[in-house]
Amino acid sequence: MFLLVGSINYAWSQDSSKLVLSGYAEVYYGYDFSNPSNHERPSFVYNHKRHNEVNLNLAYVKAAYTSAKVRSNLALMVGNYAQNNLAAEPSLLQQVLEANIGVKVSKKHNLWLDAGVMPSHIGFESAISADCWTNSRSMAAEGSPYFETGAKLSLTNKKENLTAAVLLLNGWQRIQRPDGVQRPSVGMQINYKPASNLTLNYSNFIGSDQPDSLGVVRMFHDFYMIYEPNNKWGIIAGFDLGKDFIEDRENGFWYTPIIVVRRTLNAHSKLALRGEYYNDANENIFATGTKNGFQTSGLSLNYDYSINSNAMFRIEGKSFFSKDPIFDGGREDNNFALLASLNVRF
Repeated sequence: MFLLVGSINYAWSQDSSKLVLSGYAEVYYGYDFSNPSNHERPSFVYNHKRHNEVNLNLAYVKAAYTSAKVRSNLALMVGNYAQNNLAAEPSLLQQVLEANIGVKVSKKHNLWLDAGVMPSHIGFESAISADCWTNSRSMAAEGSPYFETGAKLSLTNKKENLTAAVLLLNGWQRIQRPDGVQRPSVGMQINYKPASNLTLNYSNFIGSDQPDSLGVVRMFHDFYMIYEPNNKWGIIAGFDLGKDFIEDRENGFWYTPIIVVRRTLNAHSKLALRGEYYNDANENIFATGTKNGFQTSGLSLNYDYSINSNAMFRIEGKSFFSKDPIFDGGREDNNFALLASLNVRF
């Protein structure tokens, strides 16, 4: 985790108001050994999408304001992440990474109401690679929201080791609600830290971004644990489970277990090994058009080198293994790629 520098603080009132200006950029080179002629990685990959070229995955500038009773964030972005994850949004909104405001609604308790475009309450990975243990995103992350739009009411206890939140949302990774959708979506999150080196999280989503006339209701559950027993080792274990309930039709569950083990080698270097599996036989999330749907496992090995507190070089080898031939135009059931990146925070 990098320290955020380059901040500008203004004492605008007695409650120690603060404005922080920051930025981030991540440039990468990826090589897919299936050598796709259109330079596109597999369809279920939404980050580091381009093959055999230097490209920009994500760059943003952000202004964050905090005071005792008010907070807000505005971040504008460009890059492959924005291009692929916000393709369904109106063009004027496709560069919005965050745009939200929050107010403290209780004098006695740490109770906040936030509204706008916010990072997702689901999962342990974000769009910002520098905040994640691995260079690329997992299938679990690619198959669930990176962002959400709506309102969130959150309460943190006095020990600051337990946070609970309820959310009213526009849909499943949506800024603008699609045509034909009137019903809201809802979510919940409970994040508990029983010890300084252990985090337990449960999040869910109930709703739909499909037209109401289709009668689709999505129920999704996300569980994860982050445990760092000492300053050398860390482990993340997660499990996602979802189901789309569709009128007059049975549609099965999808699920994905994942485990990441990280080893700190020294002050500058870390290794991370990830194993994952995604079973979406009914193609609720990832469409393949094959006999067995999307049933894919993944294995990756990641190396990080921190150049300084603001810059990091990363390289990762990653393999996918599918039950059906879904790679290389439906000719292969496996895929291997190398990904190198350089990210800088300022």
